[in-house]
Amino acid sequence: MQNDWLKMWNSRFGQQEYVYGTSPNAYLKEKLEYLQPGSILFPAEGEGRNAVYAAQLGWKVSAFDISEAGREKALKLATKKNVSIDYALGELPNLGYQVEEFDAIALIYAHFPPNIRAGYHKLLNSYLKKGGTIIFEAFSKDHLAFKKKNPKVGGPNNEDYLFSLEELQTDFTNVEFLELKKMTIELNEGDGHVGTGSVIRFLGKKK
Repeated sequence: MQNDWLKMWNSRFGQQEYVYGTSPNAYLKEKLEYLQPGSILFPAEGEGRNAVYAAQLGWKVSAFDISEAGREKALKLATKKNVSIDYALGELPNLGYQVEEFDAIALIYAHFPPNIRAGYHKLLNSYLKKGGTIIFEAFSKDHLAFKKKNPKVGGPNNEDYLFSLEELQTDFTNVEFLELKKMTIELNEGDGHVGTGSVIRFLGKKK
């Protein structure tokens, strides 16, 4: 993975404040309420707000990111909330997760570089048990217009890092989409996501 990509995230997460806050993503919170706690994986988890929340609900939480600064803040937050999370550092193919290891995977603003994204999605899908759940929220390709009007809403500057409904359906071919929609929402997640943006949300079940 590009060194500048890693440097960017370490720089962003290196500040004292939590860039996206310490409260969980609203869509994730809504969907976890209906699931029986089990094992869950948080890819590209950054500063840990979502992983820590799941652990508070009784989930066995695994997470990973390339940013050491993000991991440090996530573990600090877990300690503050008196929960434990297994947080790996590195690139996904090297982390040793097992086929059908997890009951759920939560992809919350996991905007992987386009050259590895489809492969990562396929690999993540293999780690999910049959009948397992995927919870997904990230910026759609329509989001750039919103970011141009209001940079504080955050998100990638390059359309190639953003999502379309068709791309997700192609990447997750063996997933039943219980919910799949592109929508305009109001974001209020720390200082990193503030304002109106275009996102794609899906709730999926592995066939």
